[in-house]
Amino acid sequence: MPPKISVITVVYNNAATIEDTILSVASQTCPRVEHIIIDGGSTDSTMDVVRKYTDKIAVVKSEPDRGMYDAMNKGLQLATGDIIGFLNADDIYADSRVLEEIVHAMETQKVDACYGDLVYVDRVNVHKTVRYWKSQPYRDGLFEKGWMPAHPTFYAKRWVYEKYGGYDLAYRRQSDFELTMRFLVVHKIKSAYLPKVLVRMRSGGASRGLWHILEGNIEAYRACRQHSLNVTPLFIAKKILSRIPQFFHRDRFEASP
Repeated sequence: MPPKISVITVVYNNAATIEDTILSVASQTCPRVEHIIIDGGSTDSTMDVVRKYTDKIAVVKSEPDRGMYDAMNKGLQLATGDIIGFLNADDIYADSRVLEEIVHAMETQKVDACYGDLVYVDRVNVHKTVRYWKSQPYRDGLFEKGWMPAHPTFYAKRWVYEKYGGYDLAYRRQSDFELTMRFLVVHKIKSAYLPKVLVRMRSGGASRGLWHILEGNIEAYRACRQHSLNVTPLFIAKKILSRIPQFFHRDRFEASP
């Protein structure tokens, strides 16, 4: 029997985009997919949309939370899949075979985690790329340069979360950076890189705004220090500057309508 993959979607007041996310998961060719939706107590019509698709969703939980990472931890507690990943309410998969390819890569390469590339797209026209996050295979020293795998493309085996923990709520903006660092650098789990776009993410979101970006990068520096990585305060500038090429990447990705 093929592995089951749990996809966790956290959402709060995203009535305009949650349907795209639900249908994107439902369209996957992977035979065993468990879609879990964690709603933070939306006050718009998000849950009305979700209730239209209860036949396509394994678990729905709606209640106030302490933020996105708290909601993600709730999803981890409910997940029963062999492999776990996240697809947030502004995101959709690049095509219908993404999860199938992730499972195949993890099985054939005998790894504990898998990730790929991501494109940021226009909020209205999801076929218009505005930024390309091209990743690379993990090697020692990358996190010290401000690198991390694109979190919306990151899938890990459930045992990894059970053994090494979920998202640290002490990091309000960069808990995903800390978690992937903890898995790859500290605990040295085996990972595979899929050199293709796996997720389309609408521009904007929880980290928009210059102050939020600076605050997040300060948190990333703090996470590095917590895990004894050899970084100086210059790390913050390096991490910010490392993102600039993503706006000019030649390998532009335009999804087919």
